[in-house]
Amino acid sequence: MNKLITMMTDWTYAEGAIGACKGVIKSIDSSLEIIDITHEIPAYDIYAASFRLKQVLPFWPKETVFMVVVDPGVGTSRRPVVAKTLSGHFIVTPDNGTLTHINALIGLEEVRIIDNKHRLWSSHHTNVFHGRDIFAYVSAKLSSDQLSFEDIGEVLVDPIITFELKEPSRDHDTLQGMIEIVDPNFGNAWTNIPIQWLVSFQSNEHTIFDILITSQGTTIHLKAVFAPTFGHVSKGECVLYHNELDHVAIAINQESFIKTYNVSYGPEWIIEIRRTHD
Repeated sequence: MNKLITMMTDWTYAEGAIGACKGVIKSIDSSLEIIDITHEIPAYDIYAASFRLKQVLPFWPKETVFMVVVDPGVGTSRRPVVAKTLSGHFIVTPDNGTLTHINALIGLEEVRIIDNKHRLWSSHHTNVFHGRDIFAYVSAKLSSDQLSFEDIGEVLVDPIITFELKEPSRDHDTLQGMIEIVDPNFGNAWTNIPIQWLVSFQSNEHTIFDILITSQGTTIHLKAVFAPTFGHVSKGECVLYHNELDHVAIAINQESFIKTYNVSYGPEWIIEIRRTHD
């Protein structure tokens, strides 16, 4: 039975890259099922691609092939690889940091460097579209069992490329972490602070917390109630809530928190949640 192929890129639908890759896949095996996760990763944002992969991969069947291409270094010395996770999934991607979150969350059983012979036969004259010529091609070959994982290429013995993931911390009255991603549509900010840490601080159903968000010398100070969901506070009011990854998140009911406070994400965006003493 053919494996599923999912696609995640920063290409958008403004031009033909996605269609070209799907054409390559279907030309190799027209029965392959291709499912789009997102093509709206911010341009060149390897960190966001890594996080979104962590967000979705655990919910997919084993042996699903994830084609993840956010590749500002296309055509350079960065290595095209296929990673097999300890959960039995495959990730076809550049070794440029996109494996960071999955490696930390699930772990990688083995990573293989894609041999240059495994590429679209007509594409040897260009090095600017590895998404089509290498990653889509290898994803299709692997998913259709025309290429085994062991035959992809040599095992990567060097460490994969990763970036810093700031670990959360706590003391008797403060939780600290980072804003690890945002919801660009609704404007919520997700932290890496475990929700149970906040639950342990909660004194009653409507506990209000002090929140400090710092980045590059700028500090934002606000207060928010911890509630089960957005509708437990009035429209326009800040709320801390339990997000779908079991972490603490912050929102403004029916408004954008990230636009209101000009907040972004990544290890430089530090958040502290403190008990109030008034």
